[in-house]
Amino acid sequence: MITPAITLSLILLSISHSPWFSWSENALSDLGVHEAALLLNSSLMISGILTFVFALGLMLVLRQSPTGLIGVIALILAAVSLFAIGLFPETAGNIHYYVSVSFFMFNTLSMLIIGVGLVRQSSGKSVGAFSILAGSFSAVVWIVFLNLPHKGVAIPEMLSSLATSAWSVIMGARLFKQSSKT
Repeated sequence: MITPAITLSLILLSISHSPWFSWSENALSDLGVHEAALLLNSSLMISGILTFVFALGLMLVLRQSPTGLIGVIALILAAVSLFAIGLFPETAGNIHYYVSVSFFMFNTLSMLIIGVGLVRQSSGKSVGAFSILAGSFSAVVWIVFLNLPHKGVAIPEMLSSLATSAWSVIMGARLFKQSSKT
């Protein structure tokens, strides 16, 4: 539940240290090669680690659901990709592009697949529906944006990240609630 607060705060702090940054002209990754490079890249690596730990917690909750476990595997791949975005900034070459695309793809898929798995459980219908909604929102943002003329991708990156943040808080609360019962 703290990962979104840490990540979004550090991204906004990176932007505040980068007066040249433009939401319409840049990618958030552009922040990882200038004066805020250490701040942004380390925050992405920390967020990747925290997301990995979160995925392990979800695995315990969703272990009865094959669909849920597939979604957790997608979330683990998203976490590794997120860590790699910070490890391999834009200056590392094409690998940065591949891990960035992988993160947004696996992240969106994880929310959708975990949502389907939860909807199939009698106790997880509402959080499952929210998961599907968050994943669908993220997918639609990218589909719409990629079909518009644009220079930067910071806007869909942030919108997708906000959907993920809301999803993480909801899922984190569910994990906390379930751990309190045991």
